[in-house]
Amino acid sequence: MSDSKTHLLGNEDPIDPPPAYDSTTGKPMRGLLPRPPPLSLPYLNDLRTKRVILASQSPRRRQIMSYLGLPNLEIIPSNAEEDLPKSLGPFEYVLATATKKAQAVYAQEADNEERGEPALILAADTIVVDLQAGAILEKPRSEAHHLAMLRGLRDAGTHKVFTALVAMAPLASARVPGYAIETVVEETDVRFDPEVSDELITAYVRTREGADKAGGYGLQGLGSILVEKIDGSYDNVIGMPLKATLKLIEKVLAKADDEGSLPDDMVGSEGEDDM
Repeated sequence: MSDSKTHLLGNEDPIDPPPAYDSTTGKPMRGLLPRPPPLSLPYLNDLRTKRVILASQSPRRRQIMSYLGLPNLEIIPSNAEEDLPKSLGPFEYVLATATKKAQAVYAQEADNEERGEPALILAADTIVVDLQAGAILEKPRSEAHHLAMLRGLRDAGTHKVFTALVAMAPLASARVPGYAIETVVEETDVRFDPEVSDELITAYVRTREGADKAGGYGLQGLGSILVEKIDGSYDNVIGMPLKATLKLIEKVLAKADDEGSLPDDMVGSEGEDDM
């Protein structure tokens, strides 16, 4: 694993990568919000002395996770291929993709002799679904694709944003399979303003703000000018619903602390009750 794939957040500020379709041009941009004091919760206090991994290179997810005040948070993007068939349907597709990311990083880091076993691995995947076209939208591939994507979302009216979260933690008992896993999928409805002009869409696309985002826009930035309203979690559209993340972390850590307290069928299974 190269240093470029691993980052310790600590007290450092997350830095946005260049907004480009090939992710190789331009200069980094800082997009910071004021950071609140850390939440004093028992399970977060315990994690602050342990190794925690966010299996994502998304600067938005890094920023949202930084609010939890985890000084040993590492950024280790998954190298798993995101090649699952979209015929799975949006719910199944986004959950399976996030699960694949988490499991790939767990397999890579569980026996890390230098840093030790992580106490928590958190992975996420976000997709936008054009209900009119019945299509799963991820990041735009080119400017032309980006323009077509945003025009399609405007003409469709309401679209859906799904974010799947997957948390993995090693079992205290070390019983098979060795880890606890919990999942949740959040869903938000987003409606574009039907009066948004082609001229405005073109101007927005040329800012490149949405070039590295599922659906091609950033609700937390200039992309808000395209949106009329949302129904559901705002930060779910950004890519990391914080309230759901907190609940998921607490649940998987409780399940991982299984020294004689849980039957075998309660560990190593995905959180069906959360979906």
